[in-house]
Amino acid sequence: MTDEHRHVHQALAGLDHALVEAMLAAGRVVEVPAGMQLLREGAYVKELPLVVSGLLRVYMGHEDKELLLYFIQPRESCVMSFSALLERMPSRVNAVVEQPSTLLLLPETALREWLRAFPALNELFFHQYRERYADMLHTVEQVAFGDLPSRLLDHLQRLRTVNGTDLLDVRHARLAQELGSAREVITRTLRKLERDGRIRQEPGGIRLLR
Repeated sequence: MTDEHRHVHQALAGLDHALVEAMLAAGRVVEVPAGMQLLREGAYVKELPLVVSGLLRVYMGHEDKELLLYFIQPRESCVMSFSALLERMPSRVNAVVEQPSTLLLLPETALREWLRAFPALNELFFHQYRERYADMLHTVEQVAFGDLPSRLLDHLQRLRTVNGTDLLDVRHARLAQELGSAREVITRTLRKLERDGRIRQEPGGIRLLR
């Protein structure tokens, strides 16, 4: 077994060994850099990305604004891509690489066969559907009912969760883009959160305090 295959088996521990071997035989393992666009709204999905290591961000976009839907962490895939791939429909979301990542790209024809042959794969995707549905409901709730300070704080807390650190290296302009606001408004809101003792702005980024 190669080091690459061993890495994939470790990341997907718990899945049927034969299924992982089939994925490795039919799919391809790729290393992708941060910032790479994996999927665009309106494009057809050719392969389903399964994250081995790293982090992906899935969002909807309009002009220069974004609406974050969810993050994809190791052992997860994009359920919106999964649906578009099986239905052979254009994607309704964008996906970008948030951190340097290792992906296992799975072809459509083999995926259909595995869903029939390996019940555990159905269970995996069903679980992820529930998780992502909850994420999107939370996003809708924040957009519909949350004021900007609470939305910004919630967004920073989500970034802390997926990055595993209280110190976030994120620019004001990016936060404005992801929250559909203006950079100047985000800067003022961060100052308010800092006065309230929720964050501290440091040379290395924004630190969440509680």
